[in-house]
Amino acid sequence: MMNKNKIIYPGTFDPITYGHSNIISRAANLFDEVVVAVAESSKKQPFFSLEQRINLAQEVTKNIPQVSVIKFDCMLVDLAHQLNAKIILRGLRAVSDFEYEVQLSGMNHQIAPDIETIFISASQEHAFVSSSLVREMASIGGDVSQFIDPKVQIALKQELLKKKC
Repeated sequence: MMNKNKIIYPGTFDPITYGHSNIISRAANLFDEVVVAVAESSKKQPFFSLEQRINLAQEVTKNIPQVSVIKFDCMLVDLAHQLNAKIILRGLRAVSDFEYEVQLSGMNHQIAPDIETIFISASQEHAFVSSSLVREMASIGGDVSQFIDPKVQIALKQELLKKKC
């Protein structure tokens, strides 16, 4: 049996998609604790507020007992040390993600050699889904129901209405 640990899955989750939740549930099958770390990311100017992104991630993962959702605004390796987590999880959708993720993993390992990064590729049906594409599609009235949880879809529609006013 695999030795189970705590793993951190960081991201902006703006919004959380079925691709994200697929990776989270698969990680929950491998690890005792999955910490979904929602990045503040003020530089990215997120569509949803940090509080909204945390609430939506909590809603989507509420039926997975070993998952917790937190916010963070520090270096990821510092967060890992604070939480006594030795593993960072990164999701991969396509080959285009790989180069950036390997660079990030290498930088993190250089800064904190005790922290490992593992990758889980999105399931085939979610490999092309990104939060930015979901937001863009929803903003022009497209049906995004096959990409995001119904509660996320409601929040997205409400936020789009607010931003149009």
